[in-house]
Amino acid sequence: MKVSDLNNLSLDNIGSWPIPVKVTCAVIVIAAIIGVGWWKDIDPLRLQLETERKNEVDLKIAFEAKQKKAANLPALKQQLEDIKETFGDLLKRLPNKTEVAELLVDISQQGLGAGLEFELFKPGSEQPADFYVELPIQIKVIGDYHQFGTFISGISDLPRIVTSHEIRIAPVKEGGDRLSLETTAKTYRYIDEEGEGS
Repeated sequence: MKVSDLNNLSLDNIGSWPIPVKVTCAVIVIAAIIGVGWWKDIDPLRLQLETERKNEVDLKIAFEAKQKKAANLPALKQQLEDIKETFGDLLKRLPNKTEVAELLVDISQQGLGAGLEFELFKPGSEQPADFYVELPIQIKVIGDYHQFGTFISGISDLPRIVTSHEIRIAPVKEGGDRLSLETTAKTYRYIDEEGEGS
């Protein structure tokens, strides 16, 4: 086939074209259709697929994090219930306003039961804190070391919370083997949401 034969080809009579020309034109048309199809349909879908794959990785990470939280949820709920129960038990150990006087009697009874001689037993003024009120009690007793141990141990065994602070032990002048113990015992009272003590 010559170049001059290609110039004589007419679009009106494609069926009479030589086979090599028909095949070449068909390949060009098919390549053009594939190229346009790729550019219009497949390339945007490929870009969308890339984006979705990245999103899939992020979603998997988020899912794993949420799955770990969900797996721990029953344990966390149980822990919260345990904390609430413990907190409730501790609140029960805080005296209310009417029980403070009874607690003061219990503290003094612990000292007398240990065989101590009271020189000072002075409840101070209440000091509010976050969710409780602190009631300090200045105590000075005379006795021996073992009596002091019995007294402090007895205070810690009371059903209400009482702590001992600033403990000072000194010999009593002209008292032989007797000692003096000075301490500040503190008890606590819960303040409810209305701001009043329970």
